[in-house]
Amino acid sequence: MLDGRFHRGFSAERLANCQEPKVRKDEHGYYIMSLSENTKVYFEDFYTFLETCYTRASASRRILDQKIAATTTDKVETLAFYRASGVIVDLLMRTIRRFYTDGSNLGVIMTPWCFGTVVLEKVEVYRDRLAKGEVQDVNVVEFPYDVVQYVDEVYKAALLEMFDFPEQAFQMRWQYSEILKRYSTILSDITGRLQSVLTTVKNFGA
Repeated sequence: MLDGRFHRGFSAERLANCQEPKVRKDEHGYYIMSLSENTKVYFEDFYTFLETCYTRASASRRILDQKIAATTTDKVETLAFYRASGVIVDLLMRTIRRFYTDGSNLGVIMTPWCFGTVVLEKVEVYRDRLAKGEVQDVNVVEFPYDVVQYVDEVYKAALLEMFDFPEQAFQMRWQYSEILKRYSTILSDITGRLQSVLTTVKNFGA
């Protein structure tokens, strides 16, 4: 459980009564084969990983709040750095909560490294939206340019620390993207062929 109120989407009771063939069980517990890597991922291991990261991120958020409160407003660069860190930590915590509580989509169960790349790309997209003024963030109260610049500088190192990952963990993300693109291409091709067949059958009947 997160914050004493957010529950696992796929609880032990729910898994025990699950009829989904993708959910399997062995001597170590319930697991699925992940979509992007075709790797065995145990539900218990993934949720424990999320809980550990969330605890680490929550502690970091509290420390940031203390540092911001103790920093005078004339320390513009220092405040921008703290607030940029807040942008990253808050987005990480929101993402963890969403994945942790989702009990309708087995796609949220993945390896820690894969989850790390998901968050990495979310930060990059969010950073671009901040730069364009498309979103409002409580961490960006003034000097948004400085905050965005610091997000650029620190987000990879900050996430590696939060996840307790080695640097090479993020080098695999394009592999996941390419796999998903390949699935998308295959599905589009199948859809196109089916449409062609249906058109031919319709014309033949006419």
